[in-house]
Amino acid sequence: MIITLIILVIASALFVSGKVRSDIVALGALISLLVFQILTPEEALSGFSNQVVIMMIGLFVVGGAIFQTGLAKMISSRLLKLAGKSELKLFLLVMLVTGGIGAFVSNTGTVALMLPIVVSLAYNAGMSPSRFLMPLAFASSMGGMMTLIGTPPNLVIQDALTSAGYEPLSFFSFLPVGLICLATGIIVLLPLSKIFLPKEGNGHSKAGSGKTLNQLVHEYSLSSNLFRFKASEKSPIVGHTILELDLRSRYGIDILEVRRKRGAQHRFLKTVTQKLASPDTVIDEGDILYVRGNAEAADRFLNDYRMEALDEHATELSSQSGETFAFYDIGIAEILLMPSSTMINRTIKEAGFRDKYNVNILGIRRKQEYILQDLGNARMHNGDVLLVQGAWSDIARLESEDTQWVVLGQPLAEAAKVTLDYKAPVAAVIMILMIAMMVFDFIPVAPVTAVMIAGILMVITGCFRNVEAAYKTINWETIVLFAAMLPMSLALEKTGVSEYISGALTSGLGEYGPVALLAGIYFTASLMTMFISNTVTAVLMAPIAMQSAVQMGVSPVPFMFAVTVAASMCFASPFSTPPNTLVMPAGQYTFMDYIKVGLPLQIIMGIVMVVVLPLLFPFQ
Repeated sequence: MIITLIILVIASALFVSGKVRSDIVALGALISLLVFQILTPEEALSGFSNQVVIMMIGLFVVGGAIFQTGLAKMISSRLLKLAGKSELKLFLLVMLVTGGIGAFVSNTGTVALMLPIVVSLAYNAGMSPSRFLMPLAFASSMGGMMTLIGTPPNLVIQDALTSAGYEPLSFFSFLPVGLICLATGIIVLLPLSKIFLPKEGNGHSKAGSGKTLNQLVHEYSLSSNLFRFKASEKSPIVGHTILELDLRSRYGIDILEVRRKRGAQHRFLKTVTQKLASPDTVIDEGDILYVRGNAEAADRFLNDYRMEALDEHATELSSQSGETFAFYDIGIAEILLMPSSTMINRTIKEAGFRDKYNVNILGIRRKQEYILQDLGNARMHNGDVLLVQGAWSDIARLESEDTQWVVLGQPLAEAAKVTLDYKAPVAAVIMILMIAMMVFDFIPVAPVTAVMIAGILMVITGCFRNVEAAYKTINWETIVLFAAMLPMSLALEKTGVSEYISGALTSGLGEYGPVALLAGIYFTASLMTMFISNTVTAVLMAPIAMQSAVQMGVSPVPFMFAVTVAASMCFASPFSTPPNTLVMPAGQYTFMDYIKVGLPLQIIMGIVMVVVLPLLFPFQ
């Protein structure tokens, strides 16, 4: 027992510190249980063959197909447009639509999908996205409580109940709990978000989401860091390629883009073509060069090649039009790095955005700091927002890398567009088929089989570009973490740790009745999930809750629901769940914003659940 407790404490400390990847910690704990012969190899590896793990893999594939076919985006964006310019309607629709999608798709994926849509609609209605993004993150977790597949802790308690010989929970056993969670969230967040979340955003938040191009131009100081030079007739630069000029080594500057007049000018017809500068681009007379670098080096380049400098009010079509930085084929956008992005801790140069995605990086926003110089050697951090430049088609393709980043900064006209892929109806039919197989008892298919069927159908019907794209949707860190931690609950039971802890809880709180014990388990799990993931919390607390109920002689079902709800309803920290972390830079939130809004919600949610769960699932 002592060795098991030591392993558990060390693993928990490493989970809390975050200095070691969670899947590595879980594997280390698993190996330690093997080395000290607490578990046999068969017991230690049982998690990797557990049907819940297989189901999670299949759900990642199904959820990925729903995103890649544009089905979820089509439904959510159309529903949210019903809000118009009413802040109350938009708030309610954000909560309801996000909760509905979160019932079937991972909470991280739900937020990644909804975030750019909500930002676009908020700006279109003249509101600050900060008022909606934190409720968006919270609603994604609440929605996960509505179905069996909504969140991993639901699968954990299902597995614990069936392993102990109890009747399995149905697909919609969770629905009443999820609806109460969502209703509680709406009632509590409606006043809290108005009181504590900024109405106008703080500092750069409005421009930071980049929904108009001029806002981005001014926010990132492009007018002072990006220069426009016109190649005149007598300029020696005419006829040379960018490679021949060797500007980076000679001046320390880069030509990002070339704009060229095409034919006669007409006020209603586009007469300028744009292209990203490549090494073999030949400079012609009259070309407008977009140059990035410091002012002194750019000025030397201008004078050496006898070019004409255009001020910030001059466009390619007229010298004094009053417009700034007209955008045509090539535009700018912001992307927010995901916590799981492989770009984190790599430099811009190492990431190879130009070679891989055909876009340039013009700047980095890190909280309130803007990095605009020596970008090639700048190292990217979690939560960074990158300003990218490229053809709109290339920027649109960035959205397919949904595990790397979320595209934030397309202009309103682009962000509001809904991509309707011809495979969206196929994905919808497969998802409905999967749900039907899991809901209706007369269909003799186990839930894990239904998920596997749906996953393989998504692949063979072409809802993914290829099989590799389907594999990329699987979050293997989560899978390994879950599979490696499942045997820990077996070790806790085998060595008597679960019985000891549950006995302490029962003796301490049992004399006050099952409601007091339920409250103790709920708030213990709620406290744990502020420091370690909800999956790990559920895995550790499920056997303790089961033992407590058995020792008290009552039904374990309400106690197991207390575990899954407490593990998932964590709002008081920006780092407790991936959705909370994801909206933090986009909404320009501080840690205290989560305390002021999330902590009261987390406490009220706990009180409501302690009252409601025994009514929905009686102790006897």
